[in-house]
Amino acid sequence: MPLRFSRRHLIVAAALIVVVVVMVVVAVADPFGSGRAHGSEVNDGGTSVTTVVRESLSSQTASSGTLGFAGSYSVINEASGTLTWLPAVGTIIPEGGVPYRVSGAPVVLLTGKIPFYRALWDGMTGADVEQLNHDLVTLGYGRRAELSPTSDYFSGATVNALEALQDHLGVTETGTLALGQAVFLPLRRLRVTAVNGTLGANAQPGSPLLTGSTARRVVSLQLDAAEQADVALGDRVAITLPDNADTPGVVSTIGTVASAGHNSGSPTVPVTVRPLHPSATGSIDQAPVDVAITTGFVKRALAVPIDALLALAGGRYAVEEVSPAGRHHLVAVSLGLFDDARGIVQVSGAGLAVGQRVVVPSL
Repeated sequence: MPLRFSRRHLIVAAALIVVVVVMVVVAVADPFGSGRAHGSEVNDGGTSVTTVVRESLSSQTASSGTLGFAGSYSVINEASGTLTWLPAVGTIIPEGGVPYRVSGAPVVLLTGKIPFYRALWDGMTGADVEQLNHDLVTLGYGRRAELSPTSDYFSGATVNALEALQDHLGVTETGTLALGQAVFLPLRRLRVTAVNGTLGANAQPGSPLLTGSTARRVVSLQLDAAEQADVALGDRVAITLPDNADTPGVVSTIGTVASAGHNSGSPTVPVTVRPLHPSATGSIDQAPVDVAITTGFVKRALAVPIDALLALAGGRYAVEEVSPAGRHHLVAVSLGLFDDARGIVQVSGAGLAVGQRVVVPSL
């Protein structure tokens, strides 16, 4: 995976230049003055020594998110009569199931992008007929040998399959689909998130009775637009749940249009994370979570603590090596991946090797 560096690392680098430039000037004037106890682990200048290591590093972008369910859909009623049954919030209605009843008659949930806008019967054609045929085959009421799921024609096979569905629902087997007897939504399972209707009230055609989502778990977050280039589809994510347990996920969608942030006002883009183990996330809706998106990864790289870096003129960097004999000298390094979570950075350069001792500030 190619390395992608965020703007905050450039800010870190700039800060290093500002903070450490005085140290560099002093080092040039008197690089390793007589007050330093050569060969000691801690010297009088408030520094200590650590070693160059070979490690696997990862860079991460941290953010806050909301754990919930994907999508938002309105169930629009087209039937006339009295509302006699409504589901409870949290109920999951599968394709072919009943989301509500009007005057005792069930309304069936079917899958399709085209809303139910007209009655359907034998001999009709259209995209809405095609999605009905598809659903009847998917639900097992029609056989592919007799009814093509891609046919847009309401045939005798459609009539037979529809009668089988009506028999299952316990309604009169008419072989036609009257307006209001079904609801088409672009999903396979509807999770009810709000009930807008009232039992005993008149069911008004064209009114939203229910609001729902899919049953698919997702984490939604608003990412700083400045970090959008660092994040890619498929990036690994660590999700910290409300009980502080961690579960893995991957970035599944990244928005392309930025909007003003809610708190800071800085532009953000929407990002969706798909948990790899949905059952581990529980069933709580709209739960606050923390996410850490892995934006880069390297294996077996030379690494030193970030605070071991010395900024030199011209945007160059070095570390201060302490030889086995206790002598100090600067070793030029090139920077790679920053692992902010662990406070280390990937480095490379001639004369740099595992086990070399380098100077870091003392705590």
